[in-house]
Amino acid sequence: MPIYETVFITRQDLGVAQVEQLTKDYSKIITDMGGKILKTEQWGLRNFAYRINKARKGYYTLIEMDAPAPALLEMERLMRNSEDVVRYLSIKLEAATEGQSAILNKNTQTEDEAA
Repeated sequence: MPIYETVFITRQDLGVAQVEQLTKDYSKIITDMGGKILKTEQWGLRNFAYRINKARKGYYTLIEMDAPAPALLEMERLMRNSEDVVRYLSIKLEAATEGQSAILNKNTQTEDEAA
């Protein structure tokens, strides 16, 4: 099965627990349709480069999965219909990534340099 990476942004007025629940719901769709979740990362509340629907911030989440195309399409359909999801982007990867994403590595390097 192909490997996909999806990053989605949820509204800033949602709580962390609600964002985690959305992530679990989308992960369940993938696993129910025969896929496998390889990695999930919560990037937290981040500023946008420009306003999106009058909002300046949003919660970013990354899901890396090994899934059939219909499972990905179903997850994207539900994201498109959800009022909580501001934007999403899915890409196909050549191979699964190892370790943390560059976003989380940048944050840990900054903390290490400050100490």
